[in-house]
Order: sequence, then C-alpha cells, then structure tokens
Amino acid sequence: MSTLRLTLACWNYDRTRAIADGRVRPDGIDLTCLTLPVEETFFRMARHREFDVAELSLSSYVLSLFQPDRPLVAIPIFPSRSFRHSCIYVHAGSGIKDPKDLVGRRVGTPEYQLTASVWIRGILADDYRVPVDSVVYVTGGQEQPGRPEKLRVELPASIRVERIGPDQTLASMLARGDIDALYTPRMPSTFRAGGAVRRLFEDYPAVEREYFRRTGIFPIMHTVVIRREIYERDRWIAQSLVKAFAAAQRETYADLAETAALKTMLPWLTAHVEDTRREMGDDFWPYGVEPNRRALTTFLRYSLEQRLAAEPLDPAGLFAPETLESFRI
Repeated sequence: MSTLRLTLACWNYDRTRAIADGRVRPDGIDLTCLTLPVEETFFRMARHREFDVAELSLSSYVLSLFQPDRPLVAIPIFPSRSFRHSCIYVHAGSGIKDPKDLVGRRVGTPEYQLTASVWIRGILADDYRVPVDSVVYVTGGQEQPGRPEKLRVELPASIRVERIGPDQTLASMLARGDIDALYTPRMPSTFRAGGAVRRLFEDYPAVEREYFRRTGIFPIMHTVVIRREIYERDRWIAQSLVKAFAAAQRETYADLAETAALKTMLPWLTAHVEDTRREMGDDFWPYGVEPNRRALTTFLRYSLEQRLAAEPLDPAGLFAPETLESFRI
C-alpha cells in the first residue's frame, strides 16, 4: 500500500525533532520536512499556502477562519508556547517605569495581529489597566525594513496603527527613542545590558510565575495547520499527525528526565525540569483542547476585543473534529 506524500514546514524544536529526522513517522504519511524560521513559514503559508502541513501563528490561523474559503484546518498541537512579560521592551529615557506608563505612548510591534502582541496587549489590559486603544501602534520590520502584515487587518478608528518608513526598523527606532516601547517575540538587536533598550519587567521570571499561578495559563503561540483541500480529501491525516506529534513530544519529555548524561547544554537542566514540574505539573506543555481550554478561551477573547476576530469562537471549533476524541478499549 502506497503512503501519502505531504510537506511539513516547522522550526527545529526538540519536541518535533523526532518527526523531522524520521524517528517518528505519521501513520500512512511520507513527510518531506522543511526546517524554516517561523517568520518564513508563516509568511509563505499565510500568503501562498505553499505547504501541505505547517506550523502557524495562532493569531493568523484565527484570522484565516474568517476568510470565505476557510483555507486551513488546525490540529490541537502547539509547537510554540511562551510567557510574554519578558517581551515588552522600552527606551531607557522614555520615563516608562510601570506598565501604566505605556498609556498614551508610541509602541512598536512588527505586526498588529502577531500572536505575541495579542497576548501582550490582552495581559496589559486585564492586569495593568492599559487599554488596547490607549497607545499608538507602530508597525513594520523589526530588524529589516519593509515587513508587511501577512494578512489583511481592518481595524476601527479607535485603534491607531501607523506604518514606519520604508527604510526604518523598529529595533533602531527604539534605540533612538523614536518609539517609546516595543512588543515583540524576538529580542531586538539593540537590546544590551545597561544600554538604551531595557525590559519593562526586568525580573520577568518572577512576574511570569505569578501570572501562571494566578491564571493557570501557559500562553499558546503556534498551532499546526493543514491545507483544507488536503484535509477534506483524506480526513484521517489529522489524527495521524496528532499521534505523531504527541509521540515526538514524549521523546522530549523522556530526554528532559534523563540524568545520567544531559542531552541539553544547560548545566542545571535537572533542577530546571524539577522546578517546572513542581510549578506546572508533569505535562507542562499539554496538547489537546481540554487541557488548554482556558488559554485558548482567553486568547480568543483577546482576539475579539482587539478587533481581529470578527465574532466569538469556541476553542473546540478551531480544530479538526476527529482530533477532539479518541477510541477506548
């Protein structure tokens, strides 16, 4: 019996590496795996749908659900998650000491719909009384000029978004003080200890731990999507891919638990893993809808409040229905 040949574009994560190197193979699928930086994968998938299966920004996927053809369908696999308090940078001379000082400022973000920025704006509004419409957003390339929004975004006049010039970058603008702050998942090249760019939350691990203890949310950044025409033709591939990604993740959990010879170049890896499990439980990076319902519900609320989602969505409705249940013996 021949296998189905598909392409998968995904970054080089420890939790997906067993799929990329062939140690884990999805049932019935021969994958050609492309290891690409996330910005490239997202741009090519959102704009041109170049891959059969791809890692994609959760925000971009949500936006795609409001396109007439609904071109993509996701599976509840989350290759990237991150707390984002560490990703708010400010100019040292801006006078911004506390989150409330952001109100009325000019704040850079590579794209308004960027998943990390959606989380940051939502957290600032919920926890620090920085309303989404209280700043002016400045968008464009962080390190290279000319970055566009991957998907068309139509916003009300109350949310002010300006484009930077064709030769400007957000990283250099922040260093010069042309913008007051920057929300970004990628550390700006102009960030230096003691320099003109600093983090708003300098002790961000403590702030992020408190956030998790209070909310139970480990923010989801990316999911995995399938081109809809491929999914509709062979709907079994959704569950086959879920099983493969879960098997690859189990290998990583096992690697992190190995103490005889550390597989990662972190001297105190074992202590870090033990601390994470005490804080977040053994399955601290869960896949599936139910373990992530609070995080997904919160993100969907943020997307709606920030005028990205056109209407309320339920977490279960984001994913292929075949992936929401499994057989029992």
